[in-house]
Amino acid sequence: MRWTRNVRVGAVLAAALLGMTACGGGDDAAAPAAPSKGGAPIVVASFNFTDSLILAELYANALEAKGYPITRKLNLGSRELIYPALKSGELQFIPEYQGAAITTGFGKEAAKDAAGEHEQLKKLFEPDGIGLLDYSPAEDKNTYIVKADLAKEKGLAKISDLSKVDNVIVAGGPECAERLPCFKGFTDIYKLKATFQTVQEAGPRVEQLRSGKVTVIPVDSVSPLVGDPQFVALEDDLGIVPTENVVPAVNKKVLDERGADFAAAVNAVSKALDTVQLRELNKRVDSDGEKPADVAKDWLKEKSLI
Repeated sequence: MRWTRNVRVGAVLAAALLGMTACGGGDDAAAPAAPSKGGAPIVVASFNFTDSLILAELYANALEAKGYPITRKLNLGSRELIYPALKSGELQFIPEYQGAAITTGFGKEAAKDAAGEHEQLKKLFEPDGIGLLDYSPAEDKNTYIVKADLAKEKGLAKISDLSKVDNVIVAGGPECAERLPCFKGFTDIYKLKATFQTVQEAGPRVEQLRSGKVTVIPVDSVSPLVGDPQFVALEDDLGIVPTENVVPAVNKKVLDERGADFAAAVNAVSKALDTVQLRELNKRVDSDGEKPADVAKDWLKEKSLI
């Protein structure tokens, strides 16, 4: 969940994290496949979860193939850490998630559609000297799953269908209890008579769901569980979860200096990626143990982007 994973890295770690190149390849992880464009390396960052690492590698490798020098600063953690460094120019490029950037990064209520969020986030970033390129069809957002046998028994396809279930129990991390895109949305927007159970880690939440001790849990939309026949992903028919389309947030100085060819290379990656593909790339890393840089390169080659 994009808003549940951005408050876990303390300020004490900031200097150490920004001073290192982590996970998914070093600064020289890939040799340029085209003549160097020259100039200072573009500093590409990521958050500290799998699909953010993969996305950073997708964009970094695509840019390197076009001759742009890249420095990677990956696995950095929270927006509280990353946004000041992005504003200062210490970090220059990060794949963001539009809804979470608006709600958690800026504390605003997000627009209800991807295009509206894009305009909103562009205006929020503008005073800090940060621009946005095109958003991708790919999303990673909270998705709510129930057991498939319960869905079949009760006819569950949408979150509102949970009104057919007696004693709905939602399990999630502690922050879920007070978040509108999570349990608070179930009670305040969907008007469900539900109770909340705090289960901090994702693994135990899944086990509680499997055992029938809880009714529904949030997972990332790129989680392999979303496509698992043991579960059914419920449609968010009242729209409590904002769209979370991936969007590159880039230092405006870099955008101005690097120009249209740079933007075109980044936008080509965004356009070619969708949620199903991102879920598959995620699975290759989390379930199959492959490296983010390797799955990124494979996908880029498959799409003729490198």
